[in-house]
Amino acid sequence: MADSRKYSSKLSGKRILVIGGSSGIGYCVAEASIESDASVIISSSNETKIKSSINNLLRTYPSAKDRVSGYPCDLSSPSLESNIEKLLSQCGGKLDHIVITAGDRLATSKIEDITLESIQKAAMVRFNAPLLLAKHVRKYLNAGPAASITLTTGTVSQKPMKDWSSIASYAAGLHGMTRNLALDLAPIRVNLISPGAVLTPLWDGMPEDQFHGFVKMMKEKLPTGEIGRPEDVAESYLYVMRDWNCTGSVISTNGGALLT
Repeated sequence: MADSRKYSSKLSGKRILVIGGSSGIGYCVAEASIESDASVIISSSNETKIKSSINNLLRTYPSAKDRVSGYPCDLSSPSLESNIEKLLSQCGGKLDHIVITAGDRLATSKIEDITLESIQKAAMVRFNAPLLLAKHVRKYLNAGPAASITLTTGTVSQKPMKDWSSIASYAAGLHGMTRNLALDLAPIRVNLISPGAVLTPLWDGMPEDQFHGFVKMMKEKLPTGEIGRPEDVAESYLYVMRDWNCTGSVISTNGGALLT
């Protein structure tokens, strides 16, 4: 019998690559995609972490054994472009969607302390990688508006924060990249998700007392009274994959951070 679900089956049978899918928002995008009956390939720089994440996914979704796989890809390496090409070729066959949530440690720095090296390093994972991936993606994505690429920025792209100039520059640049790629790669769709503060492992490097102070400050400041959960933010990525009419768009999911 044909599947009569008009909306919840939109990702059924689709092949989705989640770069940054071994933790945080990317892991939750992988979970949500599996629940939507898609096949998921997760990637990060750490092969051990990929294997652990796949095991965790299969413990939660044992029936998805044939729909989950993963491959490492170092986006911070000088061989970035060849690493991306290798990852895409390892996926085998055409993909329907690519989601990029990968991010390295937030390189906040006082303006007087930045260097050319630090500026270039800050670009690798969050800016250079999406652009170089777009260069090669036509060969690996199904053609047409059913296919999509989804990039990730943050609210600092719209609301400046002290000592975030390097990161903010690239975060804002992703807005322009998304709009232009939506034209360059058409009819493949390209969109951008802009989360606010989200409780992910990216904050693990922060001293515990500083982290608790940050959480308290954000809860008091945000209209929702809560910091974002990755499982909620993941819904934005599912939306832009499902909506064939959405391209060149920025979806904000920030707890109202831009209002205060």
